[in-house]
Amino acid sequence: MVSHCLLNTAAKVKRFKEKAVADEEALRRDILEEVLQSGIQLIQLPCPEFVLYGSRRWGHTREQFDNVFYRQKCRELLAPVILELKEYLSRPEEFEVLGILGIDGSPSCGVKYTCSGDWGGEFSGREVDGVLKTVRLADGQGVLMEVFANMLRENEIVLPMDGLFAGERERAFALLKGNATP
Repeated sequence: MVSHCLLNTAAKVKRFKEKAVADEEALRRDILEEVLQSGIQLIQLPCPEFVLYGSRRWGHTREQFDNVFYRQKCRELLAPVILELKEYLSRPEEFEVLGILGIDGSPSCGVKYTCSGDWGGEFSGREVDGVLKTVRLADGQGVLMEVFANMLRENEIVLPMDGLFAGERERAFALLKGNATP
């Protein structure tokens, strides 16, 4: 199972850090090449950010999504995924579920790292640079992945979960090769 934007980068927030974008894109392509060469099938997770805010949204932080409304929407979007996962897991002679691959740095799909900061409020009449300086890569899960992990536990499903992160390429490949631990 993979984060939505692993297969559909059009759903991502528009980004401007060219080096970071290029590094992530190179890793994404390498992962997809490995998937194709290995015959691995992918299940695309929903993107709550795109569903709720569309393609022209601003970047957000985990703190903005850490609310009951966003968490409820994540649960609604993930409910059919849990059922699909249960079906695959009920047939171990036919299917091997390797795990879940998120996108580290995402406020929704981060697994090891998320985007954190005191971001929010109105732009006008405000020193935006100071607010931007609070936004950072932080340890922890994004909200969608945290909700997903809780739903997996509720359903007694144990699977490895890791994130695509250009600075730590080997983690994503370990998951694809079945070498990740739950």
